[in-house]
Amino acid sequence: MSVVISGGGPAGMMLGLMLARAGVEVTVLEKHGDFLRDFRGDTVHASTVRLMDELGLGRKFAALPQNRLGNLVVPVPGAGRVAMSAFEKLPAPYNYIAMVPQWDLLDFLAEEAKQEPTFTVRMNTEATGLIREHGRVAGVRYRTRDGEEGEIRAALTVAADGRHSTLRREAGLAPEEYPVPFDVWWFRLPRHADEQAVPPSLAPSFGDGEMALSLTREDYFQIAYFKPKGTDPQLRAEGIERFRARIARLMPQYADRVDRLASMDDVHLLDVRLNRLDRWYVDGLLLIGDAAHAMSPAAGVGINLAVQDAVAAAALLAEPLRHGRPTVAALARVQRRRWRPTVIMQRLQRILHHVMFEPVITGRRVGPPTQLVLLARYAPGFPLLLSRLIAFGPLPEHAPAFARRDA
Repeated sequence: MSVVISGGGPAGMMLGLMLARAGVEVTVLEKHGDFLRDFRGDTVHASTVRLMDELGLGRKFAALPQNRLGNLVVPVPGAGRVAMSAFEKLPAPYNYIAMVPQWDLLDFLAEEAKQEPTFTVRMNTEATGLIREHGRVAGVRYRTRDGEEGEIRAALTVAADGRHSTLRREAGLAPEEYPVPFDVWWFRLPRHADEQAVPPSLAPSFGDGEMALSLTREDYFQIAYFKPKGTDPQLRAEGIERFRARIARLMPQYADRVDRLASMDDVHLLDVRLNRLDRWYVDGLLLIGDAAHAMSPAAGVGINLAVQDAVAAAALLAEPLRHGRPTVAALARVQRRRWRPTVIMQRLQRILHHVMFEPVITGRRVGPPTQLVLLARYAPGFPLLLSRLIAFGPLPEHAPAFARRDA
């Protein structure tokens, strides 16, 4: 039987690849003509690196443009810099998180999936609604960039279309929203030639009512700037010169290059959401990734959870799909498998919001929380435990036998 997947992000592409390897007919609909979008999540966690090896794709994945994410190192008055994580102490070879441009990752997964005769990806094609027959979802309606409209019927429809999911809305499902105290503004600044030898690390900077985080990329620094939610109109009204001054004051090491921000168009808002559906399915429809549970950027675990959803869905649904339509009970098993890991990681994010972010952006504290710093300095197992949770998640999934290939 056939599957139609709305959304060609990490969850949709991974699910499409794995189901196609099971011999299931899969069509992925991606509304854009390519995957080139700035400031999408680029972290590929250790569990996903291991998954690539299990799929026989490890060597090809390693050849993609990438660098390794360093530890989170925070400045502490009187104590220098304290490492809050210790990824390198995880068991090798899966002791790192890779920073891979998401467009390269998605192109890679799409090309590998196209090697399977039962896989199709349709670019410039957006799922606009659900087809319902006899009380169940029987496929999707779509519209192409050229305005062509049509329908695709399928035994299973999967919504992997993100936190603003069209198919979720069409199904009448609404997630429970959890309060988030901040939004994030992403931008990039050049990395000078004499900085190439500096080991990459996650370097936060704290100010009065604001903070920023610098991620080292191959030839630039990717900066996340945090302010209270709803501040975007104020920042844009103040203009680019005032924004440059904010960054130069908060991160003086980049003061010599903030003029590379030509206008506020170079600063991209992420309206941070944290939410979760109580029910990830209806008869004939399954929701995974951000469509089922939008994640905050805290700890950078969104892609990891989305990929894990896809692996679990493929493992649990491939056999039912080979023999007909998966039942509601089969879809429920996917949610049961992924529910606890999702809840645990969202609770971790809510704790980080409360302890790390909210006191800083509301001006109650400048700098990291004392409790976390003490744990990192005097409890050697804490950085390793946090690294393990981020790198693998509470329930890391493995590729099922039907999806594995030799390298």
